Amino acid sequence: MSSGNDCQPQTLTKPTFDKREAAELVDRVFGLKVSWIRSLPSYDDQNFHVRVSAEGADEYVLKITNSEDSQEPDLIEVQTQAMMFLSAEGFPSATPYLTKDGNIMSLESGGTGLGSKKYMVRLLTYLPGTPVAKITTNAPILYEIGRLAASVDKVLSEKFQHPSVKSLHRGQFIWNLANVPLLDQYVYALGQNKYRAVVEQVIEQFKGKVIPKLSSFRACINHGDLNDHNILVDSCSASLENPQYRVSGILDFSDMSYGYYVFEVAIAIMYMMIESPEPLSVGGHVLAGFESILPLTAEERGALFLLVSGRFAQSLVIAAHTALLYPENKEYLTITAKTGWKHLMTMFEVGQEAVEKKWFETAQAYAHHAPA
Repeated sequence: MSSGNDCQPQTLTKPTFDKREAAELVDRVFGLKVSWIRSLPSYDDQNFHVRVSAEGADEYVLKITNSEDSQEPDLIEVQTQAMMFLSAEGFPSATPYLTKDGNIMSLESGGTGLGSKKYMVRLLTYLPGTPVAKITTNAPILYEIGRLAASVDKVLSEKFQHPSVKSLHRGQFIWNLANVPLLDQYVYALGQNKYRAVVEQVIEQFKGKVIPKLSSFRACINHGDLNDHNILVDSCSASLENPQYRVSGILDFSDMSYGYYVFEVAIAIMYMMIESPEPLSVGGHVLAGFESILPLTAEERGALFLLVSGRFAQSLVIAAHTALLYPENKEYLTITAKTGWKHLMTMFEVGQEAVEKKWFETAQAYAHHAPA
């Protein structure tokens, strides 16, 4: 859910290609004839699911990046190369279909808006599966998502190399968890209510208790947005009473940046809470899966509650701000807010000590009864 690479989300322009223009783009840039096309929901880019008349894999996602991020080709190059690297490492990640010129992306103008904006265009393999948001999660898939979060960051940080990898140092990137204090300039979008009071409390506690400890956290490359719409699963059992799932796709690498391992588990916990009927119980299962790959240090565990709260604040505040700018996309922009506010308020009502106790005791139980 990228909103630009600095602390000014309002500077981006979301692409406005219609289906006909998108199909022409696929033909002109990639040399493929589109037989079927539909729009996909998106935050600030534009995505289309397309079928083409070609041999082999014939379904793709046409991804048209917003105008601001399109000005950073090195960053998009690294994100795309990371997807290719993860796919080669056995992760269910999309890979690009090359342009007619043999490139992984192309800068194109178009769309129905005013002005001559240019947008970076890629055609990525379509990954089948159901978003986690559309299933009822259970302990095994939450554990698996925790393992996934740790495994992705670990392999990217230890093995991924690229000449432009330094572009992932995105100091003022609004979605990097280290930048929760930047939300100060956007809280106005919440109006004056109890929600704003809690967010301001999160920001102040984050400044006082998390920022000073960042240097003690282990640094890594973060995917940065393993949310309930960016993880796809498929069913690996026939039982309707006790469904079993496995991860079948990892989507949207546009929030990749240098951060810390503990950021990724906090982000995963927060988004897995969104659709859960028992949100406070989610964290322990995700944490157990994460720690089966990368056990957290005492300092990292101590920051987890505020990191999860900080991600709630980021998602809710930036969505409210962006919805004021793009009211036509409000339904998608505020998708997290439907339950997000309730969960953040519950976390603060129950309190850090009780929430952490629940998370850590659940995770500890896995040490004695690890899943098969």
